[in-house]
Parts: sequence; C-alpha cells; structure tokens
Amino acid sequence: MRTDLIRKTALTAAGLAFTGGAIAGPVTAAYAMSDAKPTTHTQDRKSGERQLGVRYEAQPNFYYCGPAAARNALSVQGKDISVDAMAKEMGTTEAGTNSINDITPVLNKETGKNDAYHSVEISTPKADDKQTDTLRADIVKTVDDGRAVVANIAGTTTDTNGGIHSFEGGHYISVVGYRDNGTTVTIADSADPNQASYQITVEHLADWIATRGYATS
Repeated sequence: MRTDLIRKTALTAAGLAFTGGAIAGPVTAAYAMSDAKPTTHTQDRKSGERQLGVRYEAQPNFYYCGPAAARNALSVQGKDISVDAMAKEMGTTEAGTNSINDITPVLNKETGKNDAYHSVEISTPKADDKQTDTLRADIVKTVDDGRAVVANIAGTTTDTNGGIHSFEGGHYISVVGYRDNGTTVTIADSADPNQASYQITVEHLADWIATRGYATS
C-alpha cells in the first residue's frame, strides 16, 4: 500500500472543518453522544438490497470523525471498540485524521485480517463513470461480506430526501448498506445523531469522495 496515497489531499473533519476562519456547520451536534441507531435491517443480497445493523455512536468532539466512522463501521461486525483507542492508533489530533490510509490498517487489525480492507483513491476533482462504477461494486462486495466501507469525504451533497450534508473542511463517514444493486447507499454519519442515517446516490457519494479516498474490501 502506498503510504502517500491520498495523504496530500485528505484533511478531515477537521480540516478542522474551518472555512474562512469559521467552523463550517453546527459543531455542537458533533459533541453529542447518543444511543440513537440508524434504521437498519438485513435482506437477502439476491434482492439487490442489503443493510447492515449498526450500533451507532456519535463522535464526542469535532475532530474524532475518523475514529468514530471506523468504530461505527466495525460495529456491524459485532465489535465495540473505544474511539479513543482507535484515535491513538490512527494518530488523530485536533487537526483530524490525516488520510484514509491511517484508518485502513486499524480496520484490518480490528477485523483480524491483514487484507480485509485496502484503500482506494479517487484523485480527480469529480468522479468519472469508471470510478463511480468501481465504488458501487466495492460497496456491494464489502457489504455483502458483512463489512462497512469507510469514506473520507469533503464538500456538500444532497441525500435522497433532499437533505443537505455539508463538510467543506472534510469528514469521515461509514457506508453500511445499499439498495437497487448499489445505485443508492446508506450512510452512518457520526457528526449529528439527529441525522445518524441517510441515503444518497452512489454518484453523489463518488463526487463527495473525489480528491480523497475510501477503505473497502
């Protein structure tokens, strides 16, 4: 694995989520811990839909989105790991978690397989059709394997209900399900327990990841 993959572009929630000297978005929500859980269920993969059960937890501060996304992702495997422990392993600071390459090794360690996850980069400012198709296939395969994808995103996107999700400074999320054979994906988002779960098209997700990367089977 290239240790420099995505590193140059992968600021996180942090990026300190600063935009023009002001913190982008409602930071107070990110501090709230919650027992809220995204609505999840599991269906036969032959139906073109599969949703993994998540034991959701909100991030405890504005810069722990990387550890929190990894923790929520690992919860679908029945694991309950301290975000503080993962943050230490990832080298998370108040500047956030540097890149997806700092998260992938932790996912592998906690999954118990060195090759359970690998990092994929979408280096362009906007995802092309091939990158989007690869992301869709990666999500379907990973979820079908009973695991969640962790993605490093930045910018603003709109979910299938018209809700707006904006992280101009960067953020990490978990992808915990799909429907319509991966055309639409389910997000577990640690930033705000009031928006713990939502669905977006895979095209929107690919563009959200663009210039950064994701950890997948």
